[in-house]
Amino acid sequence: MTDEDTMCSPNDKDLSLSPNLEITETCPSVKNILLLDSDGKRVAVKYFNEDWPTNSAKENFEKVVFTKTQKTNARTEAEIAMFENNIVVYKFVQDLHFFVTGGDNENELILATVLQAFFDSVGLLLRGNVDKKEALENLDLILLCIDEIVDGGIVLETDPNVIAGKVASNSIDSGAPLSEQTLSQALATAREHLARSLLK
Repeated sequence: MTDEDTMCSPNDKDLSLSPNLEITETCPSVKNILLLDSDGKRVAVKYFNEDWPTNSAKENFEKVVFTKTQKTNARTEAEIAMFENNIVVYKFVQDLHFFVTGGDNENELILATVLQAFFDSVGLLLRGNVDKKEALENLDLILLCIDEIVDGGIVLETDPNVIAGKVASNSIDSGAPLSEQTLSQALATAREHLARSLLK
């Protein structure tokens, strides 16, 4: 291998890394997104890493977070707290408690942006009627909303209008007019109607 084959030539600034220097560029990541009711019970939760390997560990974390935040006034704007070496950003509305958790090295503003995106998207999808009853009736939309915001812990989207639009387009039922369905949804509907007519 010659000097010409190396990534850094002698004329370049010394860009080589010493063995002790460690560069870590990471995407902002989220450990979990929680939606709990006013009693601390699960409405919708999704975990993106293995910090809590068992269901009981997850439930215990949820209980600790809920207990330590329930007396705060996070109704007008998001609050930030540290729990078990994690940053938790949270906000309450009606009888629902929204939480986003990141590592202790995550940027609080990014976590707050994810929380606000989740909060606003749910508000749009539930048409402003954000309470436990409505959330449980539309649980599929809320879970799709979480999937549109974060995938594998990586933040994908934070614009609530885009998120709600994607969720709404994925959730159009087969009873909707064909003009409101995507091509694949329309084909699935046509196959379903054909299968029903053949089985009669």
